[in-house]
Amino acid sequence: MAFTELELKRIDRTVGELCRRSSPAEHADELRFECDIDGHTVSVMEMRPPWDGRPGDWTRHGVARFRYFRTRNEWKLYWMRADLKWHVYEPQAPTNDLARLVKVVEEDKYCAFFG
Repeated sequence: MAFTELELKRIDRTVGELCRRSSPAEHADELRFECDIDGHTVSVMEMRPPWDGRPGDWTRHGVARFRYFRTRNEWKLYWMRADLKWHVYEPQAPTNDLARLVKVVEEDKYCAFFG
């Protein structure tokens, strides 16, 4: 079962708000953060325009991923390593509080998400 409307609103209040705070309007033509939802996975993606200034598709790079396990009512946090694959973020245990995981990403204690 996909996310309900209520769950989608909670995701927007937490993950969506993180993306909006991280995307200052004065840099909108250089850097943006977007929230993608696919099934029970919510990803924060960094978006940048082509490096050479030519028109074209923006590059997308994964920042953080939150995966919901409905049977356990639990969220897990993932980070993208240099191998460009998502890995469980070991310093943070799974939790039923998505806002707690968003705070971990924002604080970025080990520079795993924003570098």
